[in-house]
Amino acid sequence: TWVAECAAVEAVGVVGSAIGCAYSMPGIVSAALYHFGTEEQKRKYLVPMLKGKLVSAEALTEPRGGGGSDFFGTTTTARKDGEYYVLNGEKRFIAGGKTADFILVYARTNLDPNVPGHRAISAFIVERGMGVEVAYSYNLLGFRGMGTSRLVFKDVHVPAENLLGKENEGAAIFNRMMVPERLTSAAGAIGGGRAALDVAIRYSILRRAFGRPIRDFQGVSFKVAESVMKLDAARALTYMAARAADQGLDARRLVAEAKAFSTEAGWEAVNNAMQILGGIGYTTVYPVERALRDARLGLIWTGSNEVMRMIIQHEVYKEYLKGERTPARDIEEDAADADKTEEKRYE
Repeated sequence: TWVAECAAVEAVGVVGSAIGCAYSMPGIVSAALYHFGTEEQKRKYLVPMLKGKLVSAEALTEPRGGGGSDFFGTTTTARKDGEYYVLNGEKRFIAGGKTADFILVYARTNLDPNVPGHRAISAFIVERGMGVEVAYSYNLLGFRGMGTSRLVFKDVHVPAENLLGKENEGAAIFNRMMVPERLTSAAGAIGGGRAALDVAIRYSILRRAFGRPIRDFQGVSFKVAESVMKLDAARALTYMAARAADQGLDARRLVAEAKAFSTEAGWEAVNNAMQILGGIGYTTVYPVERALRDARLGLIWTGSNEVMRMIIQHEVYKEYLKGERTPARDIEEDAADADKTEEKRYE
């Protein structure tokens, strides 16, 4: 279940975001293979991956034109040529791109510019040996150890049997993958924030200033309280979203809420932890500086938090406009002068 996966990723996230990503990647890719893959694709890729014999990655973001926040604007193309699809384009910021045995790549298969991206993209299982070029490996502020790379596909011939799902229906695969991807981002951020805060709390008990432990000062203890409060709220929201996903409900809004709120709560907790440690927290004597570098990525990847807010407002308004959020009672009627309808003007 995704509830169990979130619990595991939160625990692994204590160690760092890179190892959390390495742990969660098989689960994310397996969601796509399990729901959309053929029996042969499952036998060839899913089973060995889950046994740890194959390493997977996913390629969404591009240097220009598409990918990232504008995922459906992808410019990587896949043209059908007999028994193959020929891929051309670039993908960047690919976690595991340097070492993965196979990569789930999204490319535009309907090249008609008048067709919207969500109806023109397909997903492919691309093996490294098919001609994938690692053009550059990034040096990152944090999240180190995953071999994050820019990949180039130049006339890469992918067998037609490696098309995942149906042609031009990659949007459905992407939307399904975003559920575990964003849930695990949320859970990992909670784990990272919890770890840094643990260091800070123990430090504040031992560290003395002005003749007393610094935990006695509200400038310190209130930072702890604020961080604990938000991490607990983030955990509740994340597991509520995961439970909704497990029940097969439309969890898009809840997942976006969990991702945005949890990564921001994790970032704030780590930032507060560094402030509590003071100057020594800015050194490598304590692991808080690494946690700070790791946590910052959470607000950007798997859909920036600005995009999460866009999704949240879109889903809320959609529910109201479709009549799905009609309250059991009309709250407007509770106003003392609710009957003054001539005062309710909207244009």
